[in-house]
Amino acid sequence: MKAPPARLILASPEDVEAAFYEAIARGDLEGLMALWAEDEEIVCVLPDGRRLAGATAIRERWRALFAANPRIVVRVSLPVRWNSGLLAVHHVVETFHSPDDPEAKSHVLATKVFQRGADGWRLLAHHASAAAELPDGDDDGAPRVSRRVLH
Repeated sequence: MKAPPARLILASPEDVEAAFYEAIARGDLEGLMALWAEDEEIVCVLPDGRRLAGATAIRERWRALFAANPRIVVRVSLPVRWNSGLLAVHHVVETFHSPDDPEAKSHVLATKVFQRGADGWRLLAHHASAAAELPDGDDDGAPRVSRRVLH
Protein backbone atom coordinates (compact mmCIF):
# COMPACT_ATOMS: atom_id res chain seq x y z
CA MET A 1 0.00 0.00 0.00
CA LYS A 2 1.34 3.42 -0.99
CA ALA A 3 1.77 5.95 1.82
CA PRO A 4 -0.19 9.20 1.47
CA PRO A 5 1.90 12.19 0.33
CA ALA A 6 3.39 14.33 3.06
CA ARG A 7 1.41 17.49 3.75
CA LEU A 8 3.21 20.65 2.71
CA ILE A 9 4.29 22.77 5.69
CA LEU A 10 3.76 26.47 5.04
CA ALA A 11 5.90 28.75 7.20
CA SER A 12 3.74 31.88 7.17
CA PRO A 13 0.25 33.11 6.39
CA GLU A 14 1.78 35.03 3.48
CA ASP A 15 3.01 31.69 2.06
CA VAL A 16 -0.52 30.27 2.29
CA GLU A 17 -1.98 33.38 0.67
CA ALA A 18 0.50 33.28 -2.22
CA ALA A 19 -0.11 29.55 -2.73
CA PHE A 20 -3.89 30.19 -2.68
CA TYR A 21 -3.72 32.61 -5.62
CA GLU A 22 -1.17 30.44 -7.46
CA ALA A 23 -3.49 27.44 -7.17
CA ILE A 24 -6.38 29.52 -8.53
CA ALA A 25 -4.26 30.70 -11.47
CA ARG A 26 -3.37 27.07 -12.31
CA GLY A 27 -6.89 25.76 -11.73
CA ASP A 28 -5.32 23.37 -9.24
CA LEU A 29 -8.12 22.02 -7.05
CA GLU A 30 -5.90 19.65 -5.04
CA GLY A 31 -3.32 22.39 -4.45
CA LEU A 32 -6.05 24.77 -3.34
CA MET A 33 -7.66 22.27 -0.96
CA ALA A 34 -4.28 21.38 0.59
CA LEU A 35 -4.12 24.95 1.94
CA TRP A 36 -7.24 24.63 4.08
CA ALA A 37 -7.14 23.57 7.72
CA GLU A 38 -8.24 20.04 8.50
CA ASP A 39 -11.22 21.28 10.45
CA GLU A 40 -14.95 20.66 10.05
CA GLU A 41 -15.67 24.36 10.54
CA ILE A 42 -13.73 25.85 7.59
CA VAL A 43 -15.84 28.31 5.62
CA CYS A 44 -15.72 30.08 2.27
CA VAL A 45 -18.14 32.91 1.47
CA LEU A 46 -18.37 33.71 -2.23
CA PRO A 47 -18.94 37.19 -3.69
CA ASP A 48 -22.51 36.15 -4.60
CA GLY A 49 -23.22 35.61 -0.89
CA ARG A 50 -23.14 31.79 -0.90
CA ARG A 51 -21.66 30.37 2.31
CA LEU A 52 -19.81 27.09 1.90
CA ALA A 53 -19.16 25.27 5.17
CA GLY A 54 -16.81 22.31 5.34
CA ALA A 55 -14.24 20.85 2.97
CA THR A 56 -16.73 18.92 0.82
CA ALA A 57 -18.83 21.99 -0.02
CA ILE A 58 -15.74 24.12 -0.65
CA ARG A 59 -14.14 21.46 -2.86
CA GLU A 60 -17.26 20.92 -4.97
CA ARG A 61 -17.84 24.64 -5.58
CA TRP A 62 -14.20 25.26 -6.57
CA ARG A 63 -14.34 22.19 -8.81
CA ALA A 64 -17.32 23.76 -10.62
CA LEU A 65 -15.60 27.16 -10.79
CA PHE A 66 -12.46 25.65 -12.32
CA ALA A 67 -14.52 23.59 -14.80
CA ALA A 68 -16.31 26.75 -15.98
CA ASN A 69 -13.20 28.98 -15.87
CA PRO A 70 -9.98 26.96 -16.10
CA ARG A 71 -7.85 30.12 -16.15
CA ILE A 72 -8.98 32.54 -13.48
CA VAL A 73 -6.73 35.59 -13.32
CA VAL A 74 -6.70 37.46 -10.01
CA ARG A 75 -4.55 40.48 -9.23
CA VAL A 76 -4.24 41.15 -5.51
CA SER A 77 -3.68 44.64 -4.16
CA LEU A 78 -3.93 46.81 -1.07
CA PRO A 79 -3.11 44.23 1.59
CA VAL A 80 -3.88 44.95 5.22
CA ARG A 81 -2.55 42.23 7.49
CA TRP A 82 -2.82 41.43 11.17
CA ASN A 83 -0.55 38.60 12.31
CA SER A 84 -0.06 37.05 15.73
CA GLY A 85 1.72 33.88 16.77
CA LEU A 86 -1.16 31.51 16.06
CA LEU A 87 -3.72 33.49 14.08
CA ALA A 88 -3.60 35.92 11.15
CA VAL A 89 -6.21 37.96 9.30
CA HIS A 90 -5.50 39.37 5.85
CA HIS A 91 -7.69 41.69 3.83
CA VAL A 92 -7.03 42.40 0.14
CA VAL A 93 -8.70 43.72 -2.97
CA GLU A 94 -8.97 41.00 -5.62
CA THR A 95 -9.30 42.19 -9.21
CA PHE A 96 -10.53 39.56 -11.65
CA HIS A 97 -10.00 39.62 -15.39
CA SER A 98 -9.78 37.15 -18.24
CA PRO A 99 -6.39 35.95 -19.51
CA ASP A 100 -6.98 37.60 -22.89
CA ASP A 101 -8.29 40.90 -21.56
CA PRO A 102 -6.36 42.83 -18.89
CA GLU A 103 -9.35 45.11 -18.22
CA ALA A 104 -10.80 44.47 -14.78
CA LYS A 105 -14.04 42.47 -14.83
CA SER A 106 -14.78 42.80 -11.14
CA HIS A 107 -13.32 43.93 -7.86
CA VAL A 108 -13.80 41.82 -4.75
CA LEU A 109 -12.95 42.59 -1.13
CA ALA A 110 -11.53 39.45 0.45
CA THR A 111 -10.70 38.61 4.04
CA LYS A 112 -8.80 35.45 4.90
CA VAL A 113 -8.26 33.95 8.36
CA PHE A 114 -5.23 31.71 8.89
CA GLN A 115 -4.27 29.48 11.82
CA ARG A 116 -0.88 28.04 12.73
CA GLY A 117 -0.87 24.42 13.79
CA ALA A 118 1.42 21.39 13.87
CA ASP A 119 1.54 21.29 10.06
CA GLY A 120 2.25 25.02 9.60
CA TRP A 121 -0.18 27.74 8.59
CA ARG A 122 -3.55 26.88 7.05
CA LEU A 123 -6.61 28.73 5.82
CA LEU A 124 -9.66 28.66 8.14
CA ALA A 125 -11.91 31.11 6.31
CA HIS A 126 -12.09 33.08 3.09
CA HIS A 127 -14.83 35.71 2.83
CA ALA A 128 -15.23 37.56 -0.46
CA SER A 129 -17.69 40.37 -1.13
CA ALA A 130 -18.35 42.29 -4.31
CA ALA A 131 -16.77 45.70 -3.90
CA ALA A 132 -18.80 48.87 -4.11
CA GLU A 133 -16.97 51.84 -5.55
CA LEU A 134 -13.25 51.74 -5.00
CA PRO A 135 -11.04 54.80 -4.44
CA ASP A 136 -9.38 56.36 -7.49
CA GLY A 137 -6.78 54.01 -8.90
CA ASP A 138 -3.41 54.33 -10.50
CA ASP A 139 -2.70 53.47 -14.14
CA ASP A 140 -3.06 49.71 -13.67
CA GLY A 141 -6.51 50.08 -12.13
CA ALA A 142 -5.44 49.44 -8.53
CA PRO A 143 -7.13 51.72 -6.02
CA ARG A 144 -4.89 54.17 -4.22
CA VAL A 145 -4.93 53.40 -0.52
CA SER A 146 -1.94 53.19 1.76
CA ARG A 147 -0.53 49.71 2.23
CA ARG A 148 0.03 48.71 5.81
CA VAL A 149 0.82 45.73 7.96
CA LEU A 150 -0.62 45.56 11.46
CA HIS A 151 1.26 43.61 14.12
